[in-house]
Amino acid sequence: MQAIVETLFDIVYLVTVITLGILMIRNGKENKQYLLFGIMAVTLGLGDSFHLVPRAYALCTTGLQDYTVALGIGKWITSITMTVFYVILYYVWRLRYQIQGKQLYTIIVYGLAVIRIVLCMFPQNGWTSANAPISWGIMRNIPFALLGLLIIVLFYQQTRHDHDPSFQYMWLTIVLSFGFYIPVVLWADAIPMVGMLMIPKTCAYVWTVWIGYSDMKKKLVD
Repeated sequence: MQAIVETLFDIVYLVTVITLGILMIRNGKENKQYLLFGIMAVTLGLGDSFHLVPRAYALCTTGLQDYTVALGIGKWITSITMTVFYVILYYVWRLRYQIQGKQLYTIIVYGLAVIRIVLCMFPQNGWTSANAPISWGIMRNIPFALLGLLIIVLFYQQTRHDHDPSFQYMWLTIVLSFGFYIPVVLWADAIPMVGMLMIPKTCAYVWTVWIGYSDMKKKLVD
């Protein structure tokens, strides 16, 4: 039952975010903000597919234990693409609100992203191991969480300053995604049911993409 439900959920998720991303890329050629948002959505979907497709295949065949290497490599790729996702979202923020200067934010964003990606490259992460060390899982997610926190603060402050109802909940989607993700990092190995939090975390990302797509559709109609 888990295999069927989870596989269907993952298919709907991947098709939704990639489709919305492609539509934004196609319709956002004259608006760099939506073009970037579309690229961000496609990056999210394609990156997650490296982990979710092997996982779905494993669940529908002989089980997760027989696909440790494929799942580990997929998780590694997803970790990197998620970092790129937030870097692109930062540039969406700059474009949408016509931010000039404030290069310190750019330095911090790139600094945290580089640290996160470099940490993901260390073999000590044990990506292809069935018993990957939780200490490295925590370590590589510290700069990732800080990056997310910065994006949360930037969108929260700017949407209120500019009275932007279309993006007013962007900060909340990121809060929810991290709120559901952090317990998985900390406790999923000890308490497998905690891994179910990845479902609402995924829904939060769909909400993020939908905010951008809905805003684009509204602008096209206007």
